[in-house]
Amino acid sequence: MKNLTIGLFALLFLAIGGLYFLFFFSGSKESAQPAATETAITGGIAYVNIDSLIFKFDMFTDRSNELQSKTRTAEAELNSKGTKYEKGIKDYQEKVSKGLVTRATAAEMETSLTNQQQELISLRDKLQSDLMEEESVMNRQILDYITKYLEENKDQYNFQFVLGKSFGSVVLYSDTALDITNKVLEGLNQKYQAEKK
Repeated sequence: MKNLTIGLFALLFLAIGGLYFLFFFSGSKESAQPAATETAITGGIAYVNIDSLIFKFDMFTDRSNELQSKTRTAEAELNSKGTKYEKGIKDYQEKVSKGLVTRATAAEMETSLTNQQQELISLRDKLQSDLMEEESVMNRQILDYITKYLEENKDQYNFQFVLGKSFGSVVLYSDTALDITNKVLEGLNQKYQAEKK
């Protein structure tokens, strides 16, 4: 979840910076001023509460459940190999303490256990890396889906800018009359459920 928040903040910061640049630096200075006044008069800016939008979006729920399932599978695989490794250590310690193996055999067992430990660490790191990458891709897919939905339905919302607001974001205050979170969420879920069928 922390990665999701950081990713969202970075995306929002870049998006707002891009919008700022386009709004204030595209075209001539004379044409920019009337457009800004027109926007303020017509209410061309709205916002969505990005946290609520994402966490209540059915696609997020589905993808999170898939990711949790993969996480449980990875944990089960890691635990199974970890249990096998622990049994190997106990077997080694028991045989060495009772003098049931030669020094050469004990050295071979120790080498084998060291290799198993390294494999276990490598597997753990790989599984963590894979799951983090999948979470990152999932977050980008969800944000891309939301962005495309807003672009496809821009006439319906009739806003020139739709900002994403969340705790700690660059949007510190906004009039709740400009909040279109529930409207967008309803449309997103309808679209997603229709595509899912």
